[in-house]
Amino acid sequence: MTSEAQLDASHLSRHFVVRTGHGLIRPKRVVRAVDDVSLSLRAGRVTAVVGESGSGKSVLARMLARIVTPTSGDLLLDGVAIPAGAPRTLDYTSRVQLVLQDPFASINPVHPIRHSLERPLVIHGTPKAEVEERARAALSRVSLEPPERYLDRYPHELSGGQLQRVSIARALCVNPTVLLADEPISMLDVSVRLGVLNLLRGLCDSEQLAVLYITHDIASARYIADETIVMYAGQVVERSEGTALIDAPSHPYTQLLISSVPDPSDPLRQAPEIEDRAGQGQFPAEGCRFAPRCPHAMDVCRSTAPPLFQVTSTHESGCWLHDDAVKVNITEREQEQGGTISTT
Repeated sequence: MTSEAQLDASHLSRHFVVRTGHGLIRPKRVVRAVDDVSLSLRAGRVTAVVGESGSGKSVLARMLARIVTPTSGDLLLDGVAIPAGAPRTLDYTSRVQLVLQDPFASINPVHPIRHSLERPLVIHGTPKAEVEERARAALSRVSLEPPERYLDRYPHELSGGQLQRVSIARALCVNPTVLLADEPISMLDVSVRLGVLNLLRGLCDSEQLAVLYITHDIASARYIADETIVMYAGQVVERSEGTALIDAPSHPYTQLLISSVPDPSDPLRQAPEIEDRAGQGQFPAEGCRFAPRCPHAMDVCRSTAPPLFQVTSTHESGCWLHDDAVKVNITEREQEQGGTISTT
């Protein structure tokens, strides 16, 4: 693996056409599952994508894995453009691997672990004499040792944490440079989640993997990520390097997400109620998609979608509160009303 290995996504979008209502004649509606998302996955770095269920995180991961075809946008692997309509190739899948959320559903329950590890090696043309050795090596890389203890066991004989490590080992068998982890700890007991997070962080550091970590748990993103991206309704609403986004959130949606996380130092604190609007039919056709839920929504929010404003050199936020002209209006309104509106 080289330090230059990376996967770039530029203006990726995926729109689905669905039918609504009941009866024989049902009107069609376009669901913008992912809308104009750009990101770069670099070797030795973990990029976390955070958001509620229905925000488009998993669809984004499947587009990067080329399981779902983008409606528009470009993919580049190590600087080489990937044709949008071209079929997924073994060369691409050997370099970009996806780890799914539920290991009990993603690993065949009727075959021993050996089968799940050796099958991708055979498909990718590994010489028969090397198949078992590489399967054992993959188990060692995810700290399932000794490997022979696990090879001939069945999935139901392993714990959830062990099985998720097998799922990661299966992805590592073909020596990828990019690992897409779609909520890899959400199905696991709290007691074993930290071990899987440390495993992903260790693989990233020691093997220079480029890791995409998808989660709805913003606290785990702070623990593992070098860059954090917040998605809402298929769009990127905030992004930053390091922990700046979580320590000092600038977008009202991110602020709501963080304030809803339980605080052990203040167990009596009540988290704000966040209205559930998972169905995209409830999002406005124009303006900011978060406006119906935003406590700071203004007229401009309901009419015009905000761009990503530069909060700092490494921090962007898609909120009109960071526009200089809007700030002037807010200041004038504060002076009239004697109140304050937070922009940090």
